[in-house]
Amino acid sequence: MKKSKLFMGLGALALVGGLLVAADHIDAPNAMGTSADIADFYAFEPTEGSDNTVFAVDLQSNVLPDLAYGTFDENVLLEINIDTDNDLVEDLVIQAIPRDGKMYFFGPVAPSETGLNGAIMVDAPLGSVDISAETAIVETTANGVSLFAGPRQDAFFFDFFQFNEVIGGTAPLGFKPAGDPNTTDDDDDTAVDTFDGANTMSIVVELPNSLLGTTTGQNALGLEVYKTWVTTNAKQ
Repeated sequence: MKKSKLFMGLGALALVGGLLVAADHIDAPNAMGTSADIADFYAFEPTEGSDNTVFAVDLQSNVLPDLAYGTFDENVLLEINIDTDNDLVEDLVIQAIPRDGKMYFFGPVAPSETGLNGAIMVDAPLGSVDISAETAIVETTANGVSLFAGPRQDAFFFDFFQFNEVIGGTAPLGFKPAGDPNTTDDDDDTAVDTFDGANTMSIVVELPNSLLGTTTGQNALGLEVYKTWVTTNAKQ
């Protein structure tokens, strides 16, 4: 199988099955401020009347739209890793890498090697989409896969400064409750969303479960689940 030059892992974020979210904002010094920095990872199971799974990855948090839309680094390969046999080793990968204003996707396919290193699986193209700016662009392929890449408003609510005070022991009352999002009152007794008004660089893949195959993983209720995590890898 043809492969690109080796990519080495920079960051990782994991979750296990279901309608789940993992978040990890602005605390990876080696990747901070670039699209190698993984902020959020979402996986949505099929809903009633649908047999599609949606993977959404937010990169490079705190992109301010008033200054400029963020960019995707062409030397960073994103990999969505999927474990289908419950051994915590990826059996399939979905890859995304930008080139000249487009995001190219590959997979789902068995990786050339497991772990943090890998290569672009160019023999398994999934599709491509123009990278969005002011207007969202979604590309739907002939086999029912929908693709998106571009800036989206950061959905993560977090009072980062109060968090630092709690960790530093200077906030004896702990975290503050969220205020009413429909008001503009400046209330010191309510939390402030540090990421309000900021964007992330998002990559979204929606695909039929038939492309993922079967899984032997089960949750506590005995339902079949995929274990999945995301990594960013730098070109070596």
